[in-house]
Amino acid sequence: MTDTTADAVARHARARFGATLERLAGYLRYPAISCDPEHHGDVLRLAERIRDDLAALGPSSSRLLTLEGALPCVAAEFTGAGPDRPTVLIYGHLDLQPVKGEPWRTPPHEATEIDGRLYARGSGDDMGGWVGHLAAIEAWLDVAGGLPCNVKLLIEGEEEIGSPNLERFMDAYPEAFAADVMVLTDCENPSTEVPGLTVSLRGLLELEVRCEAIEADVHSGLWGNVAPDPATCLVKALARLVDEDGRLSVGRVEVPEAWRAAAAAVPLTAETAKAGVRPVAGVEPLPGRDRSLAEWAWRQPAVTILSTTLPPSGAEKNAIRAAASARLSLRVAPGQQRAALKTEVERVLTAEPPGGTRITVTEREGGADSWLYEPKGPAFAAADRAYEKAWGRPLVPIGIGGSIPFVALFGRRYSHLPLILNGVLDPESAIHGPNESMHLGVFEKAIAANVHLLDELSRVPIGTQ
Repeated sequence: MTDTTADAVARHARARFGATLERLAGYLRYPAISCDPEHHGDVLRLAERIRDDLAALGPSSSRLLTLEGALPCVAAEFTGAGPDRPTVLIYGHLDLQPVKGEPWRTPPHEATEIDGRLYARGSGDDMGGWVGHLAAIEAWLDVAGGLPCNVKLLIEGEEEIGSPNLERFMDAYPEAFAADVMVLTDCENPSTEVPGLTVSLRGLLELEVRCEAIEADVHSGLWGNVAPDPATCLVKALARLVDEDGRLSVGRVEVPEAWRAAAAAVPLTAETAKAGVRPVAGVEPLPGRDRSLAEWAWRQPAVTILSTTLPPSGAEKNAIRAAASARLSLRVAPGQQRAALKTEVERVLTAEPPGGTRITVTEREGGADSWLYEPKGPAFAAADRAYEKAWGRPLVPIGIGGSIPFVALFGRRYSHLPLILNGVLDPESAIHGPNESMHLGVFEKAIAANVHLLDELSRVPIGTQ
């Protein structure tokens, strides 16, 4: 096989893997926690450092994008390939989830390598994701003196709080987002040996369910078995929403048979689930029943009780409470409308309510749309070739059970462009929890794939992606 420039670049990227880890470790030391105003200064300082590091590579531009009331984005452009080559936008985010109160085994803001994994908050979500692309860019510059296509980097500072201002940035800085192909780097792989291309996300819907019966608390000894108890009636009503396994039984969707057949090849097994959720002794992942675990996790709606007003320990009294409520988080199936799922849940909860109580269902602000995508065209064929070279196999279409607002936003604003969603996460990455980590073998293969991805995309004719 003929040795190509891309092969030489990939070898160089592998040779400087240690330097890439040092750069990554430096970024991970910043507690850039976007949900905590006390750390907004850290977000800004990290953004400034990234801007300066990118500027040292000699791009056409490297700057902070700023808006009133928003944390900054970092934007850099490498446009030396010229107007006859496609422009690839690479998106990532620099902000982190909080760590306070979590039982970390290692210092959460200090990169620590243990058994082939790198532990730190943000190692996989999402510093490792976009730093893997930066490593590919640096290797191309070192070996070839330039990139095979034009590249724009857009590193957001607010993803972990739902990207509330990202669309404002799109409106205020349209030139920073203009591209022919978009690579969004905040996703996972189904295993450390199988690369994933994310093509679906569940949406998010929050509901407040309130059960009322009496105007004020009354003595439970005097009125128990006479007055309906909103607390027990609420519990009974909520139980209507789930099946014998505890899964949401309302609003399930039909999934194409072709997808179900393809999902059988995805290595999401009970053992994979155990590694990811770490059940206590004697507890097993839920059985698949008539569906694969991939379908349950990616393509069907789900429910979680976020909080209730049921009295906590220390607030006991022998009384029937006047009312009780619960806040529900519902994951909306890909392609399903939030309003449709709310209607179904409300119908089940309010029909003949237990004890004749009054049950109301109110949608809370926020939420996120689901996303369902069909990857077609030469850009995705190019991505498969790149991953074949780096991983030894093409990308496997997968879903993510979570909700990523920026993906739905990109999908709505740039639906005419190919959106390639990749990343460095795997089922054991434990993002958003203690002991987040990134598999170093995945990171190394991701960098090589990114090297070849730029090369393969450079030959995709503009306007045919």
